[in-house]
Amino acid sequence: LDKKSFSLYHLFHCCLLYDFLLYFVVDMEGFMCKTPAIADIVILVDGSWSIGRINFRLVRTFLENLVRAFSVDFDKTRIGLAQYSGDPRIEWHLNTHSSKEAVIEAVKNLPYKGGNTLTGLALTFILENSFKPESGSRPGVPKIGILITDGKSQDDVIPPAQSLKDAGIELFAIGVKNADENELKAIASPPEETHVYNVADFSVMSDIVEGLTKGVCDRVDQLDKQIKDSLAPPRDLVIADITARSFRVTWTHATGQVEKYRVVYYPASGGQPEEKVVQGTDNSVELNYLNSLTEYQVAVFAIYRSSASQALRGSATTLALPSVNNLELHDITHSTMRVRWRAAIGATGYMILYAPLTEGESADEKEVKVADSVNEVELEGLSPDTEYTVTVYAMYGEEASDPMTSQETTLPLIPARNLRFSEVDHSSARLTWESASRLVRGYRVMYVKTNGVQTTEVDVGKVTTYLLKNLTSLTEYTVGVFAIYDEGEAEAVTESFTTKVVPDPLDLKSSDITAESFRVSWQHPATDVTLYRITWTSTDGGDSKDVGSRCECIEVGFIFCLSKTTNKHHNDEHLLCFQRTVPPAQNSIVLQPLLSDTEYKITLIPVYPEGDGPVASQVGRTLPLSAPKNLRVSEEWYNRFRISWDVPPSPTMGYRVVYQPLSAPGPALETFVGEDVNTMLIVNLLSGTEYSVKVIASYTTGSSEALSGRAKTLYLGVTNLSTYQVRMTSVCAQWQTHRHASAYRAVIQPLLGDQKQEIRLGAGSNLHCFSNLKPNTEYKISVYAQLQDGTEGPAATATVKTCEAPTKPPATTPLPTIPAAKEVCRAAKADLVFLVDGSWSIGDDNFLKIIRFLYSTVGALDRIGPDGTQVAIAQFSDDARTEFKLNSYTNKERLLDAVNKISYKGGNTKTGRAIQHVKENIFTAEGGVRRGIPNVLVVLTDGRSQDDVNKVSKEMQMEGYIVFAIGFADADYGELVSIASKPSDRHVFFVDDLDAFQKIEEKLVTFVCEAATATCPSVPMSGILFVLVFLGFRMMELFGLVEDRYNSIYGVSMVPGTFNAFPSFHLHSNALLAQPTRFIHPEGLPSDYTISLLFRLLHDTPEEPFALWEILNKNNEPLAGVILDNGGKTLTFFNNDYKGDFQTVTFEGPEIKKLFFGSFHKLHVAISKTSAKVFVDCKMVSERSINAAGNITTEGLEVLGRMVRSRGNKDNSATFQLQNFDIVCSTSWASRDKCCELPGLRKEAECPALPKACTCTQDSKGPPGPPGVPVSHTHTHSNPIQLH
Repeated sequence: LDKKSFSLYHLFHCCLLYDFLLYFVVDMEGFMCKTPAIADIVILVDGSWSIGRINFRLVRTFLENLVRAFSVDFDKTRIGLAQYSGDPRIEWHLNTHSSKEAVIEAVKNLPYKGGNTLTGLALTFILENSFKPESGSRPGVPKIGILITDGKSQDDVIPPAQSLKDAGIELFAIGVKNADENELKAIASPPEETHVYNVADFSVMSDIVEGLTKGVCDRVDQLDKQIKDSLAPPRDLVIADITARSFRVTWTHATGQVEKYRVVYYPASGGQPEEKVVQGTDNSVELNYLNSLTEYQVAVFAIYRSSASQALRGSATTLALPSVNNLELHDITHSTMRVRWRAAIGATGYMILYAPLTEGESADEKEVKVADSVNEVELEGLSPDTEYTVTVYAMYGEEASDPMTSQETTLPLIPARNLRFSEVDHSSARLTWESASRLVRGYRVMYVKTNGVQTTEVDVGKVTTYLLKNLTSLTEYTVGVFAIYDEGEAEAVTESFTTKVVPDPLDLKSSDITAESFRVSWQHPATDVTLYRITWTSTDGGDSKDVGSRCECIEVGFIFCLSKTTNKHHNDEHLLCFQRTVPPAQNSIVLQPLLSDTEYKITLIPVYPEGDGPVASQVGRTLPLSAPKNLRVSEEWYNRFRISWDVPPSPTMGYRVVYQPLSAPGPALETFVGEDVNTMLIVNLLSGTEYSVKVIASYTTGSSEALSGRAKTLYLGVTNLSTYQVRMTSVCAQWQTHRHASAYRAVIQPLLGDQKQEIRLGAGSNLHCFSNLKPNTEYKISVYAQLQDGTEGPAATATVKTCEAPTKPPATTPLPTIPAAKEVCRAAKADLVFLVDGSWSIGDDNFLKIIRFLYSTVGALDRIGPDGTQVAIAQFSDDARTEFKLNSYTNKERLLDAVNKISYKGGNTKTGRAIQHVKENIFTAEGGVRRGIPNVLVVLTDGRSQDDVNKVSKEMQMEGYIVFAIGFADADYGELVSIASKPSDRHVFFVDDLDAFQKIEEKLVTFVCEAATATCPSVPMSGILFVLVFLGFRMMELFGLVEDRYNSIYGVSMVPGTFNAFPSFHLHSNALLAQPTRFIHPEGLPSDYTISLLFRLLHDTPEEPFALWEILNKNNEPLAGVILDNGGKTLTFFNNDYKGDFQTVTFEGPEIKKLFFGSFHKLHVAISKTSAKVFVDCKMVSERSINAAGNITTEGLEVLGRMVRSRGNKDNSATFQLQNFDIVCSTSWASRDKCCELPGLRKEAECPALPKACTCTQDSKGPPGPPGVPVSHTHTHSNPIQLH
């Protein structure tokens, strides 16, 4: 259509619609449903897009005519409406509108929803939301559902429609235009003729309004009759237990299946109905919270499944409200009284009204309300001496009971009582009285001279005592006390008293007596003294004169007088009196300056307002210039002592302390301390020296006699100094140690000459050997003891003369200067330490033999220094002494010379402490130890250690040190075995005496040099019961994968391993650990070796192949390694054979696949000249033939976890966990390993103890315990094992 035709088309249809609406409006006066039956009608309207907005207006008109046919009200027919499309919604509930006009207005404003057509969902929605009591659906009322739709539903309608029918809801279905008639019939209730309507268009919907409303009306009438015929009401209504606020309703059960009973009640005079609902098994209910003296109508309905019965009706009248009883007024005061009553049953509270009874004038009535739990209250703020009427009501909600009334009169105001006087003196007196009442606000005191007329009033507040001041002595006073209340003033209580005479000054005395002053003090005789007059004069010799008459006195708070007199003892004029301005309240004064050891007379006169009071006198004497007493000496030390003394009775200016050495030359020294000091620490003294000490007290007038005494410092020096082992160029000295010394300074100096040697030794040292001396020379040796603070005692000295040089060479052939290296030691590269026993049991001669043995053994080595073998020697007895460290010498000649110069130490045998010393002080970076180089320790001893060697020896072995033990004479072979590495037949040597050293020297040198071979250094392996030393490489340590170093490596974290005691290292995808090959394998790989790996693959380990370990040349080309293919589940070993050809062998199968299951597994790859064997979890799983390998270049890297497809500088690595990695220079290790690290394969009897676990050894066994109680049965073990 063109635009013009389209407009005409719409105009035509609008005209038709207007004509139709006009007709419909004219025909509004249609059928009206006249049945008295009521119903709950819910209309379900299709609001989908297919209806359209114009047609939806016709639907509104249809609904409006439908509503007009029924009597709509709250207690008549109720109409609710829901609209649906894709989702239904409530437009209004049954109880939303209570009139026909309100429903019609809601229909006119019904909005169009729009959406799909889901009729089944909408039917379920009105069942669950519209036909509910909370939505207004009523029991016993017919339920009608009317569906209006224009098309076929997009969901199933039959089950929802059947659910509505099963719930007793009558369904009518109205189809318009494209509605599916079969679907309408399936939805509607039977019969179809009256319940299904289908019209061709929305414009003809008005044709079915009358038929539909008649059908609905008839069906409502029929359903109402059916409900009423089937619903019998209850019978025999009885109302009992009637009170003012409640009664009980009882009935006989109705017939049929009653679900509940609904009890409706309301006042007969009108009011909002209330209801209670009880279960169908109950036939009684109590109605509470009713109004008193009120008639109530009661109706009981039986509620059935879908409806309710007719009401069973009755009525009852509540009783009057109970009032209070026994009203009592008690505890009456002038302003309060208490009200008490007996509680009324059921009351919710009480109201008390009270007011004074007045003649003529009306008084304000006051009100008090209290809770139901209160039956007593205090009324406050009452007027004194007034009659009150009190009324009490029992309250029941807003209702009040009949009143109960009583009258009482308040008491008059109570005056104070029992007025009495105390502390009466010449100018004051204290009043005390008893309180009149707890309601008194305060008191007013009025007093007057009995013969006078002027009164004084004072408001004293709420107290019961008051001090009257500024009274006249010997005068009678009359006093009245008034009690003051909020309501007014009570009558006064009155009494009289007379003040006393003026007192004398009290307790005049002197104190704080010194040689030049003393303090005069007194107690105030009275508080109204205005000032004191005080004079004093010396009474020693001469005439006592009236000093007061000769003084010129000035009054400034106090009166002091000045006078001069001549004292014959001092033959001079002295000031006896003086004046000062002092506070009026002062009761003491210091008299100064006075003559020492002189008596004075003091006179004190108090002055009152009326004049002078009585005079008081006192005599006092000054002290002489006293010296300190009782000099004491304590805290004697090597360079100090403390002196203390008792201070003299007279205050001093301080003390002079003079001290001078008596037993040694030295000047007298003097110091001064303050007057508050009576002790002094004198320092920087000579040790072992006696001093004279004097303490002199200093005064302003001179000094006392000296207090003298003596004190002596302790002796700080060694004793029993002697020499031994005197040789041509060396001598040793020993001494008795000093118990407090922290160090010793030993000095040797020739008696003729100034070439002095000096050394500082530790606190435990008691000997030292001096070397590089001149033959046939007399020397003086001095040893000084030193304290921690640097104090040094006197020297202990001894003289000694070195031996003469021989006139001809000895008969024996001298040792060669530089012995030739042995062939077995040519490739040796190790850090070698000799620990030599230097105890007393060795002796001088045997010690020289040990030196020759060391000389010969060290001489067998080839290269000395960082490029070869480094050598250190330590000597031990009670403690260990490092003769020289690993990095001390870099050539054999100087090293051998240092060996020859080692001096004999002497002492006890503490081997354990010595091994610990080597570990902590020599095998260190400072001591010269190198990474990746075997650490070898050779211990030489002649006896059993006097301390424990087991613990430190085990630590050394576990940490990879190779330990050889050589014993001779009385050495303990079992102890040698504990010290040395395993196997013992290779690491333990024993000879009867030192002359037999030559028997073991060759074998020892061979074993030591083999252990020091850099190609395969010795390493401890702990896979079996004891730690066994094998030749090989600890790859974990060489890559830094140990607890104290891993945190400095990027991409590595430490996690628990197979046991919590074993750490494992997580190599992340970006780790790519690498080390130079020359650092790990400086001599290349051996011809036969075993690769031992304990590892676990993780969930994020890549599927692509990667090398657990491989060696690369400088061009990043692989030379040897082990590859895992996580995708293909295969294991590959590769290397270059002796011809330089690249060769690989790949292993696969079920046992190999175990490596890829995500658990820890131990892998051994044993490489020989002819084959490659693979062991998984200590079980051989496969063998392949290979050619003998060629050696590798050391100009490259060794890496862990490198991806096979890595190229150039873009290397990346796989993620996995690695717990152990060793390369053992033997193919037999795989068959000897017990896999003790794997929990599933660990056998405690064959495995070493876990780290940090408690273990027992043969040496740690205690004494046997008591025998156990015998038993009558035995146990048999097939494989007994004894653990130590």
